[in-house]
Amino acid sequence: MQKNRIHAASRLLLTVALALCVPGWAAQDSVPIGTILPVALTSTLNTQKLKPGQAISAIVMQDVPASNLVVIPARSVVLGHVIAMTRPTQGSGAHLTLQFDSLLVSKRRVAITVSLRAMASMMDIDQAQIPEPGASDNPWTTVQVGGEIVYRSDGPVVRNLRVVGEPVPNGVLVQASGPPGSKCQDVFDDSDRRQALWVFSSDACGLYGMPGTTLLHAGSTRPVGQLELTSDQGDLIVRAGSGLLLQVIEPAPEPARRPGT
Repeated sequence: MQKNRIHAASRLLLTVALALCVPGWAAQDSVPIGTILPVALTSTLNTQKLKPGQAISAIVMQDVPASNLVVIPARSVVLGHVIAMTRPTQGSGAHLTLQFDSLLVSKRRVAITVSLRAMASMMDIDQAQIPEPGASDNPWTTVQVGGEIVYRSDGPVVRNLRVVGEPVPNGVLVQASGPPGSKCQDVFDDSDRRQALWVFSSDACGLYGMPGTTLLHAGSTRPVGQLELTSDQGDLIVRAGSGLLLQVIEPAPEPARRPGT
């Protein structure tokens, strides 16, 4: 098991290097609001070892249609940093605040402001990619994080007998939605737009497979773009390979201009 984790982490780090050479992305100044970026962490976040200002990164896991003409290719890199963290005390668990603020694609760095729509543990991500046992008529049937069924050979993505999208290489394209009453309903999105959700269901929202961890702030309200997590007790650990759905929520701030320019 430990060797598998090391190999998985090594593959993700290799993907970071490959992303620097991904061609073909049209020149863009920004990523359209509402775009969902399905990513996997390249390294483990552990409050025992992290420091404020430390760089973090994640890999885009499938091609993302950002508009009718622009596709963000798989293996692009989302970059961010740790804003603050506190170690656990006798009366409370650890606390972690982080932010993803740029997209590295085709050797270009594009500023982004994102919120966290959903996060799943490494184990849940792995499980969602394993074919369901007994599915002899369709050996590539898998279950997404959130429960939707994907018939990967020649079928659709289905939830409660309702078609919500289609499988594509490395993931799915579905119309994203938020569970009734969930905070995900408050995030801006184009309801007619099909999104790249990788191994997540169309209505995935919140944390999956992460007992003892609470999402305090998803970044969609002030402080915009800041993601806050806390543990019930002990250090907070989010392992490499854990999956996140990051959603672009507003234009990135313009760089400050020098006087006279």
